Amino acid sequence: MKRLLFLGHRWLGIALCLFMALWFLSGVVMMYVGYPKLGTAERLQTLPPLASAGCCVNLEQALAALPAGARPRSLRLTSIGGRPVFIAGLEKNRFAAISGHDGKAVGSIGAEAALAAARAFLPGQPARYLEALQEDAWTHSRALDGHRPLHVVEMDGSDDGRGRTLLYVSASTGEVVRDASATERTWNWLGAWLHWLYPLRGGALDGWWTEIIIYTSLAATLLALSGLVVGLLRWRRRPYANGSRSPYRKAMLRWHHWLGLIFGLLTFTWILSGLLSVNPWKVFDAGTPKPAPARLELAAGTDAPGIGEVLQRFRADGLEARELEWLTFAGTTYVQARDGQGHSRLLSWQRQGVVQAALAPGVLEAGGRQLLPQAGLAATHLQTEYDWHYYQRTYHSMTGHMEKALPVLRLEFDDPAHTWLYLDPRNGALVQRLDDRLRLKRWLFALFHSWDWLPLLQHRPLWDILLIVASLGGFLVSLSGLVIGLRRLARPRG
Repeated sequence: MKRLLFLGHRWLGIALCLFMALWFLSGVVMMYVGYPKLGTAERLQTLPPLASAGCCVNLEQALAALPAGARPRSLRLTSIGGRPVFIAGLEKNRFAAISGHDGKAVGSIGAEAALAAARAFLPGQPARYLEALQEDAWTHSRALDGHRPLHVVEMDGSDDGRGRTLLYVSASTGEVVRDASATERTWNWLGAWLHWLYPLRGGALDGWWTEIIIYTSLAATLLALSGLVVGLLRWRRRPYANGSRSPYRKAMLRWHHWLGLIFGLLTFTWILSGLLSVNPWKVFDAGTPKPAPARLELAAGTDAPGIGEVLQRFRADGLEARELEWLTFAGTTYVQARDGQGHSRLLSWQRQGVVQAALAPGVLEAGGRQLLPQAGLAATHLQTEYDWHYYQRTYHSMTGHMEKALPVLRLEFDDPAHTWLYLDPRNGALVQRLDDRLRLKRWLFALFHSWDWLPLLQHRPLWDILLIVASLGGFLVSLSGLVIGLRRLARPRG
């Protein structure tokens, strides 16, 4: 049995040590340069204020331009190429764009429209149209599926030190949906592109990518665990004749042994938590009903104000709106305005509505109850500080672009999964959902993989130092194992 353990560890190491070394190396890169993304806050900063005078057709006319029978699930008024445009989210992850000037559906987006959108996004930079594509190394996200194909425009920011940035423009709406700077692209070849095995995406193995991640990580977990066991079995409490507690005489074997004893447990927890990040075999799905998605109600009538009036009312309250979004919460339809500095206001979609900074606590709680009507509400808590389960990560990290505003209302339900819902008072948006299994994932993935522990996250560079040292240890364990494996393969057989 012990021999099988040793042989299994040896041949798993030969097969996987290169992968593991690259995982540790790329993980350090991802601490500082994330996969390209375009978050809401970053996008809003590029938009001009919406002009109230002669801005837009009324909402009824805009909705009439949607395909027959289409019912919008989301609706925004934004600017694309310097012009006001309504963006409607439809079923099956589809989008439709309607001109705010004349209320007509925007036709197919070509190269000229893509260039205009790109120039408005990064004004003053030379723009060059490259191509239209379905997917490339920087657009693997499923969130972009409704915008494909994507027009690629290269912006030359050499004069201001930005380098050449690639902008990806939606063929459905003409909106810039992703930016990838030269810095992001360069470092990501050593970062997320390697870490998530993206060389396997987009080709013949694309359909098997998730399974490859799962079973490669599972095999690497067994490799780390078996190495830890072998290392402990080979360590002697009483030194050998040469004074060493390791039986290995060759330097590389001895270094691998000692490095494994020191960093083996960390290596095991990192690889295992990385496996759990993709929710293999749906182990973190509780199987209980999830919150019912809110339906957008946009019934037109004499009570509905005009767009210009709405913008004037927000301006009178001190907010210069760059984007409007309609939403329905607790049976009432609102329009939310956002500026480029992270501020927002809310207005009931009727003439007698009052501009407000947030929903009233009673309205927020009532709307939250409707999200899980089959469960009872056990407790409510208005959270004003980040804690173990609700916290903000740096923007470039995997989930850092997701807004985690404070305060936030936490609703705790008495369903079998003990669901918690976190609602943003600014608009009633469900910003986080947790249940028993997802709280377990918080331990097994977020803590053990990225060390998301508030005392560390709030006291950088302590977090950086500890993660880099630990990553270096895992890298050296893997690299030494790779060297040993290659030497084993190169050994003459006779």
